[in-house]
Amino acid sequence: MDIYFTRIYLIKAFVIALSLSAFIYCDTFELTHLWLNSLLALFGFYLLFGAHKVVWFWSGFFIGILWFYWISFSFIYYDLVFLIPFIIVSLALVYGVWFWAIGRWIRNTYAQAFCIWSMSFIAPFGFNWFKPELILIHTYFSTSSLYVILFLGGIALLKASSLVGKSAGIAVLAFVLWFPSSISHVVLSPSIDVAIPSMHIEQSKRWDKAYQKDAINANFALIEEAIANKKELIILPESAFPLYLNHEEALIEKLKAYSYSISIVTGALTYENEAFFNSSYLFEAGQMHIAHKVVLVPFGEEVPFPEFLTTLINQLFFDGAKDYTKAQKPYDFTIQGMTFRNAICYEATTDVLYENNPKHMVAISNNAWFTPSIEPTLQHLLLKLYARKYNTLIYHSANGGKSGIIYP
Repeated sequence: MDIYFTRIYLIKAFVIALSLSAFIYCDTFELTHLWLNSLLALFGFYLLFGAHKVVWFWSGFFIGILWFYWISFSFIYYDLVFLIPFIIVSLALVYGVWFWAIGRWIRNTYAQAFCIWSMSFIAPFGFNWFKPELILIHTYFSTSSLYVILFLGGIALLKASSLVGKSAGIAVLAFVLWFPSSISHVVLSPSIDVAIPSMHIEQSKRWDKAYQKDAINANFALIEEAIANKKELIILPESAFPLYLNHEEALIEKLKAYSYSISIVTGALTYENEAFFNSSYLFEAGQMHIAHKVVLVPFGEEVPFPEFLTTLINQLFFDGAKDYTKAQKPYDFTIQGMTFRNAICYEATTDVLYENNPKHMVAISNNAWFTPSIEPTLQHLLLKLYARKYNTLIYHSANGGKSGIIYP
């Protein structure tokens, strides 16, 4: 095992991980530069391809930490703070072993490039936020699947020993750099006047009944402000109403009354037929429509294991709470005569929600589980990636995150 703690391997792996993670932190602190992100992506993958298996392991380990350390923060609200170091190390080991397997059994640099590209289609325990193409989101290179494999293949060619191979690598990278920029794209423009207020309610207060009335009044104040500003639609974040809204007749009637002046999309919970749902509610012209979440957060809303293990884990760590129930397929709202695909937080970063290439999506999130951290930035970048991939205009409302309209 001594070889796994060789200083030069550790340093090289950390430099690789830092190069392939810097774009997230640059965006978090508003220091994004296309030329810098482009150079770091090239440099990081160049060092990785052909490296020793130990470098691959530690690169994956450090990437797991730099990208996903924040997942452990949600355990604070389950009184499981002592698990935070264990969760961070476990996540890092998952990606460390995944990278190690490539470095150990795949020695050909071209095959390694293919394996890195294919990681985008694999979701450990149903969690799919490691997208290698995301590293190129704020670079001069395209994030489309074809150009990503060409980009990675071009770097692999640069590792070739022959001058011909290196020249071919430069040619491929030049093509990947030039060709997407030569294509004109049609960018959708918002055709509805929408209010997407920024909310920053701490998670410790979100489900505290002592703050419930304040939260409801704050929502009503935002709706009234949007009406005064003559907005056509207001989008409130996930769980903006921290209760089972379908059982609150007085609130429903008030929201229906507001909906004659403005369309309202808001997040809340639903309880029906002994099942719990994370839902979006649309109020328009005195009518209420409900859309349930389709893709649940692994370990947050469902435990992705067989039923007997799920029951055991829920009893041990979550006071016997049941998993949420999920809808069978995505749901579309019709708002002001326009069709909007509904998405709630995590599921807005999954391909399932983009079936049939929806032109408009209303997405709601609650990032307060993980703040302060890079999670809101990472989610925002992923939404940009999916908006670009499916040419979808995303109206995103987040508590504790980045709200606004995301263009393809």
